[in-house]
Amino acid sequence: MKVMFPIIKRELLSYFRSPVAYVFIIIFLIATTGCTFYLGNFYHSNEASLEAFFFFHPWLFLIFIPAVGMRLWAEDRRQGTIEILLTLPVSAMDAVLAKFIAAWAFLGLTLLLTFPMVFTVFYLGDPDGGVIFSGYLGSFLMGGAYLAISCFTSALTKNQVVGFITSFIICLVLVLLGWGVLTKTLIDFFPVWLADTITQFSFTTHYEGMRKGLIDIRDIIYFLSIIAFMLLANVQVLEAKKAS
Repeated sequence: MKVMFPIIKRELLSYFRSPVAYVFIIIFLIATTGCTFYLGNFYHSNEASLEAFFFFHPWLFLIFIPAVGMRLWAEDRRQGTIEILLTLPVSAMDAVLAKFIAAWAFLGLTLLLTFPMVFTVFYLGDPDGGVIFSGYLGSFLMGGAYLAISCFTSALTKNQVVGFITSFIICLVLVLLGWGVLTKTLIDFFPVWLADTITQFSFTTHYEGMRKGLIDIRDIIYFLSIIAFMLLANVQVLEAKKAS
């Protein structure tokens, strides 16, 4: 951890040394608020709940998280600083974990700044605090999975736009796999057992329960497995580039 800390600090500070962090946070807060109150018909539901708030997170993350993750390695590759980083007494795994932890911490901070939504529902009624906690936990874990994919795609290219588009497409597929319309389509083409197996790889499938207050260890393991797998793939990409 001592080896990783300087990289984590450098990455976190890099967000706030430029307008990137402030623009991201402000736009994300505006987008989540707008989706909750207008698209989610928060007031018309007559229910003190953040279900509408969490409902839109998979779709908002499709835009915002690849935008954060696309620069993690692509920028270092473009500037040539990745070679310097990999020649330091730091393993590729340490470097990948440090960059990911910094970006995930930034995402966690952004989610924490949505606290006025929590205050609003408690002011308007008596919501279930456990459901709210579960929703935030699911959102944070799902965001980490999005971010791990973005880290991996960023390591594949020097072009941030290419990294953004690639991670967007991968994450979109993983979201849509659990979407009702696509699930019905899969059942039309595949046996029911195979269609159900495919949908189990969807972000939507594992996020839905947590969004509604059900914390299932299988859902937590799923998101952590996606994170671990993509970070290991990220390490392999860096090792291959280092060897070449």
